[in-house]
Amino acid sequence: MVGLTSAAGVISLLDEQNDDVKVYALQKLNGLVDQFWAEISDAVSKIEIMYEDTEFKDRQLAALVASKVYYHLGEFDDSLNFALGAGNLFDLSLKSEYVDTIVSKCIDKYIALRVQEYQDPQNAEPLDPRLKDVVEKMFTRCYQDGEFKQAVGIALEAHRLDVVEYSIKTGGPSNILPYVYELTMTVVLDQTYRSTLLKLLVDQFRKLEVPDYVSINQCLVHLGDHQASAELLQTLVNSGAQPDLLMAYQLAFDLESNATQKYLTKVNNALPTEAPDSPAAPKFQKVKSILSGKETIKLQLEFLCRNNHTDMLILKNSKTVLDARLSIYHSAVTFANAFMNAGTTSDDFLRQNLEWLSRATNWSKFSATAALGVIHKGHLSQGLNLLQPYLPQDGVMASPYSEGGSLFALGLIHANHGDDVLEYLRGVLKNTQVEVLQHGACLGLGTAGMATDNDEIYEELKNVLFTDSAIGGEAAGLSMGMVMLGTASEKALEEMLQYAHDTQHEKIIRGLAVGISLVMYGKEDAADTLIEKLASDKDPIMRYGGMYTIAMAYCGTGNNKAIRRLLHVAVSDVNDDVRRAAVTALGFILFRSHKQVPRIVQLLAESYNPHVRYGACLALGISCAGTGLLEAIELLEPMTKDNVDFVRQGAFIALAMVLIQQNETQNPKSAAVRTMYEEVIKKKNEDALAKFGAVLGQGIIDAGGRNVTISMQSRSGHSNMPAIVGVALFTQFWYWFPATHFLSLAFTPTAVIGVNADLNMPEIEFTSNAKPSLFAYIPPTKPPTATVIEKVATAVLSTTAKAQAKAKKAKTAEPEAMEEDEKPEEKAEDVKEDETKSTKTKKEPQFEKLGNLARVVPAQLKYIVFDKDARYVPVKKDVTGGIVVLLDNRSGEPETLIQTTAAAAPAAAAAAGSEAKMEVEEEEAPLPEPFTYPFDQE
Repeated sequence: MVGLTSAAGVISLLDEQNDDVKVYALQKLNGLVDQFWAEISDAVSKIEIMYEDTEFKDRQLAALVASKVYYHLGEFDDSLNFALGAGNLFDLSLKSEYVDTIVSKCIDKYIALRVQEYQDPQNAEPLDPRLKDVVEKMFTRCYQDGEFKQAVGIALEAHRLDVVEYSIKTGGPSNILPYVYELTMTVVLDQTYRSTLLKLLVDQFRKLEVPDYVSINQCLVHLGDHQASAELLQTLVNSGAQPDLLMAYQLAFDLESNATQKYLTKVNNALPTEAPDSPAAPKFQKVKSILSGKETIKLQLEFLCRNNHTDMLILKNSKTVLDARLSIYHSAVTFANAFMNAGTTSDDFLRQNLEWLSRATNWSKFSATAALGVIHKGHLSQGLNLLQPYLPQDGVMASPYSEGGSLFALGLIHANHGDDVLEYLRGVLKNTQVEVLQHGACLGLGTAGMATDNDEIYEELKNVLFTDSAIGGEAAGLSMGMVMLGTASEKALEEMLQYAHDTQHEKIIRGLAVGISLVMYGKEDAADTLIEKLASDKDPIMRYGGMYTIAMAYCGTGNNKAIRRLLHVAVSDVNDDVRRAAVTALGFILFRSHKQVPRIVQLLAESYNPHVRYGACLALGISCAGTGLLEAIELLEPMTKDNVDFVRQGAFIALAMVLIQQNETQNPKSAAVRTMYEEVIKKKNEDALAKFGAVLGQGIIDAGGRNVTISMQSRSGHSNMPAIVGVALFTQFWYWFPATHFLSLAFTPTAVIGVNADLNMPEIEFTSNAKPSLFAYIPPTKPPTATVIEKVATAVLSTTAKAQAKAKKAKTAEPEAMEEDEKPEEKAEDVKEDETKSTKTKKEPQFEKLGNLARVVPAQLKYIVFDKDARYVPVKKDVTGGIVVLLDNRSGEPETLIQTTAAAAPAAAAAAGSEAKMEVEEEEAPLPEPFTYPFDQE
């Protein structure tokens, strides 16, 4: 049968007077419209007239045909309007491209109208009941098909909390609740609405048969409800059940890793103060001790000290090759040593190289002393003792640079846990007029008092700012931002903006610009007005601050509006610094979806502007830190050969951030990058900036004794505030090398540390279901072996040959002795070859047993399994690494505990340090020791 080639005959029936004929024509056209829509479109006005005629008996059919015609014409809004007019004839159950597209448009319009109604009820467009009816049908269809997650997705965007709640109850809370929580934290951008959803989630998590206290705790931190957090801890401690008490300890550890100092202090103060003889008193004391951070830091310090795998030979080789007379090289090795030994309390390299260290002058000396803060980071109990030889002392005249550096070091040791040293640092700041000491004290106060919202400290920093000293003012501006971190304080913002416009010092303006960005940390939409103001400022340094404000306000959100703005500035601003900052800021916004970053910055990485290329390097390094993402490495590798020195520097640093804790089995590029660093450092004609980047890369890739990673988010998925702030301040090393030390705030120990009810570490065993080589430590560098130079055969004169022949006759025994000497060596080589053959044939196991204080990198966590029948099992369901509180299934039996050793080592080092202080104050190297020339001994 020949098919129709035209719909003209059917279309002509639309002109008939009889309604039945018109209905017949519409029915035919409804079946033909997908094929002949182009022809029918000429008559669509006639079909519209039929729909608008209230007396026409089949208006809905006319609407359906018109809708399909407009769909094919690409006029989706008109198509949607007519589809709504089609009523029940628009069948949602049909599986066709037309139905899917119109339903999608319908949902989009419904969401837009609902959001408008939520944000501005007075001026909102009224909601079409037909539109609502289609969406309700869609929800019903989702329920029938068991697609509850689809219903939740639409409901969350459309502000339909009733549908969210119904989907959770009907679809199974254990399945739907984590999904709702994830969407709430990633998709929902409006902070007020997010808070409403989090309150709903808290309520739902409480209603579970076994309440999910871990998730409740996470929601409360996001809500900033310290009172509810305190009540939750109090309820668990007072319940009397051992599992509940252990859960309270676990929640306290989670709080400590996710919340700000201000929040933790409020929770601590809201907990009851029990009488000393009360049975609950020691329990609450432990909770308060955990919240103070002391327990976490003590355990992490123990892990870093025990598992220190720093390769000192790398440092030694770099130091030997680089000329210490140039301060840039001296500082580079200082930073690399600080990063490699961060938190390990091992200052062996400095003690072994006192003469080299003494060459540091001025700001190099400041950085060298501040490096002690990175090395001893977290050693709260001994911080002041360790730095005593360097700290300012009454009546003792020492180098202001080493004293200023020691104040910064004190802040780094107590980073984010500054209760014990804030008063001391404030005292020093009040009593000095020396710019370098003010600089160190301000940085120390900001680092130790991070996010405390302490007005007194803020006022003291402001007093330093108002002295209009370029050196002190820059540090004061940064530190004001750190102290008021994430508060969005109007008073602070107004004063900082005003002074930034009043002062003539670029350093102060830059310090304030970055400080302002920190004040707006995590504020998202609330920062838009300030961002607009900064981005349109005529001063490029303020626009630079505007880019960092976008980065801090929207960090980790993946907000499209923020990304569009940054990309626009990256290609349009007239100032290179602003463009570089805009591209770098992309890394902060997209760290949760790091796989998208290489695609986004690909074209920027090929920009003609070297500053944009440098920004692309840092954006990749920041967002993909610790992931080993191959796409990122492939983009960075060509930039290590860039013709501009600072672009190469950025590529070296970014590669180290991406490849931190990646061995050759996990990432084949790891070994090549390490070799590249060595080659660049050895090159005689390489630029100093590129060498600086390579040495810094060596420090970062092996940071913390190879036991830390750089992570922008905490283990529970929260934004890791100290890490984000640390990396943002680290990027300021472009202008000021001492800012390099701030990267240590981003170092997160990768361990599984199990603690019992007494917060002691029992001996435990758990399984990693992966090959041991996959996550093994990188093997240490082998020292160079003595190479035997083969002698070239030389021409022998005839007279010499005769003399040698006579000598051979006289000495007959010697050749035999020589042969005997060589034989054992050959045997040793044979043995070695046999050993290597046997190791090759030995099959590697598919799993390994690990114990307490074991290094477990983030990629390894999915392979970690605790035996359910073991004596100790985690109180929390999912093992996310870090500190794990353990439930003892055989509590009556004696325990084998691991003794802590980390506290003793630095204390001894401090005592030794006071006697034999590292001579960073010495301007000249000491005279060499006398020795005897060996020439006369032959």
